[in-house]
Amino acid sequence: MEWWIWILLGLGLLVVEMVTPGGLFALFFGFSALLVAGLSALGLGPAWLQWLVFAALGVALLLLLRRRLQARLETRNIPVDTLVGEIALPLEDLPPGATGRAEMRGTSWTAHNAGDVPISRGCRCQVEKVEGLTIWIRAE
Repeated sequence: MEWWIWILLGLGLLVVEMVTPGGLFALFFGFSALLVAGLSALGLGPAWLQWLVFAALGVALLLLLRRRLQARLETRNIPVDTLVGEIALPLEDLPPGATGRAEMRGTSWTAHNAGDVPISRGCRCQVEKVEGLTIWIRAE
C-alpha cells in the first residue's frame, strides 16, 4: 500500500477516537497506522506485511499502554469532596430547605439551603456537601 493511504487511515482512526465515547481502542490503531506509514515510506515490503505489522503493532500498543493511559486520565478528575468547606454566595434569598442559585469559584451552581434559618442574597455560606451538581450550603 502507498504510505499516504496509511496516513489517511491513521488520521481517520484518531478522529474516530475523538468523536466516540472513550474506550481508547482506535487511538492505538491510529498510531499504529501512522507508524506503518513511516515504515512504508522507507520501503517496508508488500501490502500483506504492512497489514501484519499494523495489526501486531496496534494490538501490542493496546495491551501495553491502554491501562496506563486510562489510569493517568482518571487521576486528573477533581474529587467533588474538595468543594466541601468552600465559600458560596447565594444569588437569591433561600428559605430553609429551599433550592436556588449560588456562586462558587466564579460559577453558578444549584444550591440547597441545608440550614434551619433563611439565607439572604449575597450572604457568605459554607458548602456542607455536594450531590451531583447541587451544593448544600449553610450560612456562616
